[in-house]
Amino acid sequence: MLEMPQEQYAHRSAMQSSEGPQVYKVGIYGWRKRCLYFFVLLLMILILVNLAMTIWILKVMNFTIDGMGNLRITEKGLKLEGDSEFLKPLYAKEIRSRPGNPLYFQSARNVTVNILNEKTKVLTRLVTGPQAVEAHSQKFEVKSLSGKLLFSADDNEVVVGAERLRVLGAEGTVFPKSIETPSVRADPFKELRLESPTRSLVMEAPKGIEINAEAGNMEATCRTELRLESKDGEITLNAANIRLPRLPLASHSSTGSRQKIYELCVCSNGRLFLSQAGASSTCQINTSICS
Repeated sequence: MLEMPQEQYAHRSAMQSSEGPQVYKVGIYGWRKRCLYFFVLLLMILILVNLAMTIWILKVMNFTIDGMGNLRITEKGLKLEGDSEFLKPLYAKEIRSRPGNPLYFQSARNVTVNILNEKTKVLTRLVTGPQAVEAHSQKFEVKSLSGKLLFSADDNEVVVGAERLRVLGAEGTVFPKSIETPSVRADPFKELRLESPTRSLVMEAPKGIEINAEAGNMEATCRTELRLESKDGEITLNAANIRLPRLPLASHSSTGSRQKIYELCVCSNGRLFLSQAGASSTCQINTSICS
C-alpha cells in the first residue's frame, strides 16, 4: 500500500477548500426544451380536436343509451324506424313492422328469401325480380285465413281448392293437356266457348255429359262431319220443331202441280233426303240419291 506524503495531502486539501462545492445541472435545456413544449402543445390540440369530433359524431348519429339514430335496442330485440339500407346479407329470426304500419322490401335488382337447413343447403327460395316472381320449393300452397286450401302445386299435380275458378283473359285459358272438373260455365250474359284450334276436343264422363243453355242457343259447328253416336242406348231429339234446312232434295216429276209437301226418306247407309210427297211413297223412285 502506497502512502501519500503528508505534504501533498495537505496541499490538495487546501486547494479543494479554496474552490468550494461543485454543482451538476440535471434536465433539458435549450432547443430540446422548446421542441418538447411544442410536441406537448400539439398533442393537447389533437386531443381537443378528437374530443370535439367525437362529440359531433355522437350528436349527428344520435347516439343514446337506447341505441343509435333510428335503431333502438329493446328487450325483444332491435327496433328500426324509418327507411334502412342493408349492403350485405341480413340474418334475423323475425322481421315485422310496427302495429298498424306496412312492411316494405325494396331493391334495385331483386329480393331473395332463402330457407336453409343445418347444412346451409337451400330448401326453399323466393325471388322477386324485375321480370318475374319465382318460388322454388317442393310444394307451393296458398291458404285462406281459416286454413282452407285455395291453391297447391307440386311435381305431380296442381290443385285449385276454391269453389270457383274464373279466367278473365280475353283469349281465355289454354290447357296443353287434359283437365278434370265437375263444371265448366261462363259468367251470366257471357259466352262459353270450348275450342281446339288444331287438334280434337274430347269430353268424357263415366255417368254422362250435360250441356245446358238455359237462356240462349247452343251451337255445334264443324268443317267436315258431326257425329252423334250412342253405343248401347238411343239418341233423342225432343223439341217442338226439328228443322233440317239443308237436306238434299230428290228430283221430282215436272208433270202435275209442284207441291210443298215432302217425304223424309232414309237410305240404307243412313243418309237422309227429301222426296216430293205423292199418293204413295216416292222414296223408292228416288233411290239414286243414296249412291
